[in-house]
Amino acid sequence: MEGDCLSCMKYLMFIFNFFIFLGGSFLLGVGLWVLLDPMGFREIVAANPLLFTGVYIILALGGLLFLLGFLGCCGAIRENKCLLLFFFMLILFIFLTELAAAILAFLFREHLTREYFTRELKRHYQGHNNTDVFTSTWNAIMTTFDCCGVSSPEDFEESLFRLISPRKAVPEACCQRNRFLGDVEHVSLEQCLSGSMAFRHNKGCYSAVVDYFETYIYMAGALAIVVLTIELFAMVFAMCLFRGIQ
Repeated sequence: MEGDCLSCMKYLMFIFNFFIFLGGSFLLGVGLWVLLDPMGFREIVAANPLLFTGVYIILALGGLLFLLGFLGCCGAIRENKCLLLFFFMLILFIFLTELAAAILAFLFREHLTREYFTRELKRHYQGHNNTDVFTSTWNAIMTTFDCCGVSSPEDFEESLFRLISPRKAVPEACCQRNRFLGDVEHVSLEQCLSGSMAFRHNKGCYSAVVDYFETYIYMAGALAIVVLTIELFAMVFAMCLFRGIQ
């Protein structure tokens, strides 16, 4: 009976890790295709810092899942105690990292307030500067979510941006774009930069981002619980299989 349970656990673990292996391979393929695509898709992604960072996150996640699935499959089907132990240690490391990230997010939650982001925006945002990571990230956020500033366009008053560009009330990223031309041209750039409310985005990015992700909060919470549960079961299965191998 014990041998049948061990055999069943071995094949279940192999199937489970095979799907993880396929998922990692798919993510790696997508990430590499975006970076190496000869049709110029890489330039489109590179123009948006958020998307460009996302590509490398996909590559890292794909590589981790690929390695995890490979170790799990080989360790289960070959009944290799060394591979199973390595698989267990890798899952444990991921689990502890996620736990530490959750604790740090709770401890530093006050750094995610409107006041904190507004203070940082006033101190570091430069306007149209693609070489500065902070500035280019904010430009990407304001362009993507059709917003301006943290709470409103007034956040740029008495800021570094106004010191650098005293004639501009808001940066170009705050200006409305012509939807019929594929968001390439601004509706009225000069009037927007001079402070006209009719040609700029007046909603703050804090509210825009929160509203956008609000619908995904419950989904993300449920997904996090599922992932943690799978990791716990994977560690238990790996250790039981490890101990059952003679």
